[in-house]
Amino acid sequence: MKLAVFSPVFGNKTLEEALKYLSAKGVEGMELGAGGYPGKAHADILELKKDANKRAALKDLFAEYNMEICALSVHGNGVHPQKAAADAATAELEAAIDVAEKLGVKKVITFSGCPGDGKGDMPNWVTCPWPNEFSDVLRYQWEDVLIPYWKIHAKQAEEAGVQICFEMHPGFCVYNPETLLKLRDAAGKALGANLDPSHLIWQGIDVPEAIRYLGDALYYFHAKDTAVDKFNTAKNGVLDTKPYADEAHRSWIFRTVGYGSDEKFWKDICTALRLVGYDYYMSIEHEDSLMTQEEGLEKAIAFMQKIMLKQPKTREMWWV
Repeated sequence: MKLAVFSPVFGNKTLEEALKYLSAKGVEGMELGAGGYPGKAHADILELKKDANKRAALKDLFAEYNMEICALSVHGNGVHPQKAAADAATAELEAAIDVAEKLGVKKVITFSGCPGDGKGDMPNWVTCPWPNEFSDVLRYQWEDVLIPYWKIHAKQAEEAGVQICFEMHPGFCVYNPETLLKLRDAAGKALGANLDPSHLIWQGIDVPEAIRYLGDALYYFHAKDTAVDKFNTAKNGVLDTKPYADEAHRSWIFRTVGYGSDEKFWKDICTALRLVGYDYYMSIEHEDSLMTQEEGLEKAIAFMQKIMLKQPKTREMWWV
C-alpha cells in the first residue's frame, strides 16, 4: 500500500507548495479535489477536460515532485432534485471520467447522491421504513432515479477504464456496505466503495468486518478517524445535527487518525485490507477541528507511515 493525502487540507497553499511538502514527507500520492464539495482550489475538472495544455502541465508538475495523482475527487449530488445542482454535479462527474482516462488515473471519488421525494426540491435522506410514505420515497429514489442514473455513468466509466468510488456517507443513499453493494449489483461493477472509516465508526459498523464484507468491491480508502463521545451518546444516541464546531456537546467528532481509535484498530484495518487484496493508496483526509491543518496532517502522516503494510504480500510462506 502507498500513502496519499486528500488535497483540500492544503487550501492555504498552492498545488506546487503542497506537492513539495508531501514529497519531502515521503508521501507518494495526492487525491486531487477538482470539483463538487472538495472545491477547485488546486484544479478545475471542467478546465482540465477542455484544455490539453493544462492537463500536460498538471502531469509535469506531479512528475517534478515524483508524486502520483491517485484519484480525482468531485464529490457531488448528481441526482439532486434541483436540476441546476444535479446538472452541475453530473457535468463534473463526466469530466472527471474523461480527464481520468486521459491522465491515466484509475479512480474517481464521489457520492452516490440523494434525490428528493419526487415532489419537493430538496434531498430527502430516508432513515426508517415507517410511516409508509418513507418506504414509498425510498422506492422512488432507488428505482426511478438512482439506479437509472448510475447505470449510465457506470457504463461511461467502464468504457474509460475508470472506477467510480462512492464514499459511503450518511445523508446520501449509499451510506454503508449494504447500500453500496445494492447499487453496485443493480448498476454495474465499475461502481465500488471508497471506504472512509470515519463515517462508519459512529454508525456502529465494525470497519475491518466491513472491509471483508465488501471484498473486491472496495476500490479506494480514506484514512480518517472519528471519536465517539460515550457520555453524549449515552444521552442522545449517535444521530447528531449539532454543528461540527460544537465539539464538547456532539455525540461524535472527526479526528486525525489515531486520535479517535487506537493503533490496534488501525492495524486491524490494514490487515483486513490485505486479506481482501487491496494494495492501493490509503488517502489521509484531515478534518480534525481540534488540530490545525499542519499539526493534524503531520501527525496523520507519521501515524500512517508507522502502521501501513508497504511491501507487497508474497505468495510463498517465507518462513517455511
